[in-house]
Amino acid sequence: MATRARVRAPELIGKGGWLNTGDQEYTLADLRGRIVILDFWTFCCINCLHVLDELRELEEKHRDTVVIIGVHSPKFVHEADHQAVVDAVERYQVHHPVLDDPELATWKQYAVRAWPTLVVIDPEGYIVGQHAGEGHAHAIAKLVEELEAEHAAKGTLRRGDGPYVPPEPEATDLRFPGKALVLPGSGNFLVSDSTRHQLVELEPDGETVVRRIGDGESGGFKEPQGLALLPDGRVIVADTVNHALRVLDPETGSVERVAGTGKQWWQGSPTSGPALAVDLSSPWDVAWWQGKVWIAMAGVHQLWTYDPEAGTVEVAAGTTQEGLVDGPAAEAWFAQPSGLAADGDRLWVADSENSALRYVERDDSGYAVRTAVGTGLFDFGHRDGEAGQALLQHPLGVTALPDGSVAVSDTYNHALRRYDPASGEVTTLATDLREPSDAVLVGDDIVVVESARHRLTRLRLPESAVRVDAVAHRTQRAATEVAPGALRLDVVFQAPAGQKLDTRYGPSTRLIVSSTPAELLESGEGTGTDLSRDLVLNPSVTEGVLHVSAMAASCDDDPANEYPACHVHQQDWGVPVRLTAGATDRLPLVLAGMDG
Repeated sequence: MATRARVRAPELIGKGGWLNTGDQEYTLADLRGRIVILDFWTFCCINCLHVLDELRELEEKHRDTVVIIGVHSPKFVHEADHQAVVDAVERYQVHHPVLDDPELATWKQYAVRAWPTLVVIDPEGYIVGQHAGEGHAHAIAKLVEELEAEHAAKGTLRRGDGPYVPPEPEATDLRFPGKALVLPGSGNFLVSDSTRHQLVELEPDGETVVRRIGDGESGGFKEPQGLALLPDGRVIVADTVNHALRVLDPETGSVERVAGTGKQWWQGSPTSGPALAVDLSSPWDVAWWQGKVWIAMAGVHQLWTYDPEAGTVEVAAGTTQEGLVDGPAAEAWFAQPSGLAADGDRLWVADSENSALRYVERDDSGYAVRTAVGTGLFDFGHRDGEAGQALLQHPLGVTALPDGSVAVSDTYNHALRRYDPASGEVTTLATDLREPSDAVLVGDDIVVVESARHRLTRLRLPESAVRVDAVAHRTQRAATEVAPGALRLDVVFQAPAGQKLDTRYGPSTRLIVSSTPAELLESGEGTGTDLSRDLVLNPSVTEGVLHVSAMAASCDDDPANEYPACHVHQQDWGVPVRLTAGATDRLPLVLAGMDG
């Protein structure tokens, strides 16, 4: 067995305390003898939600030897609210203890640089592995099996029940609903009841249940979100965690999958083709616009389209790079687009991780992406006024209004906001909502999906705005001090035991580097296949963000196997940097393994 570095694991600290433990607090000493996997996550992050799902099988299979602990490390101010973490743990069905760390104390102790990051601690309390991003479950499973064998032989493995204590369920008709629409004819509401894996039809009062669609079990919906009416009266559904689109016939109640394979899209997979043969990645919302279904593909930071007549899907906008870049659709960057609304010549987009309101429109060369409100990944808040300086906080929904303006479900501000393209002004329509995720027009009223209050709330569209105190925030991660000039970027990747980088069909690694502002990098930007790169930072730019995207594919190391099993590991980092004379000239980012 390979010799592993032995680094003592720092203690677990979090002012918010512990969840899913029956109010019991834990230290690493309490967990000695168990294999501990720390999952550094934040509930806004789609990649973190993917990892929660990736870990479920490992968690079940090794329940008597492995303890997974979610260390909740907030990006947005709202995510530091303890009740919001409690809600998220239920919403996303987290079945292990969670440490609420609102001040990022444990994040800093473990020198974490990205959401999600997984850290493996052996039964004697030493760190033996670190993985950033998605696609690592198989590698961690192999490491767990090695550790089980090693520590069983040493007598340092302790088996038994883990510390997880499930919370008491609450009885409500809806549980963390996502999106809604009004069904023509009846005027009933159709709501995606995400946590219960169902669609629910409600009477026009928004409260009385008519029927539930889907049994909430495997094989049906899985955390469905977006809903849109098709021209033939059927409803298309973003079946988010199943990575699929389904169509519901409201008359018969029948449901059929029309796009997606059920598998998550990875870099290198097809980006167009027969709809049922192409993988999707966490479709979060859908809208009918310009003769096609447009899809907010939150999992890969893109917009796709589905053509029901041709039975095909294809990428429509976005590069998969996470950030805010306008321009031709094929060159634009999004960050977890989560809400869509079609309004004539424009398709409005709630671009959640950018805290932005964007739109797509036609121009001479095809489609172009523009930004109405928002500046990028790190600035957010609640500020009204001229759109160029207005701030949102992780909006999930957008609704076209009759006067040409749009209402934004400003989720983490618990508010309904309005943007008027005619005046270029942003105002607040309503506050004291609880994580609004969508809104639909009904006559002179607007009905808001209050996701964290598990209900629909009817409001009269106000004629005047609510006055709010302006507040601005920046993501609280500390900047990394680096020297101006030459900087060595090393993405650390060690293939799992029994696997290797398989180069039979060309390079199996990829590295993309860019910066905000663009002037920060004098050289080193662009795409290449080497996971290390020499950068040159512009000494006249004092601070900025390095955007680093890395991918590595590892395959079974068995020459006799003609078709080895392969796995893709990938992560995007946004690393805030501050240029400081005499600081380090090397930036290591761990994709998988340990930095030597």
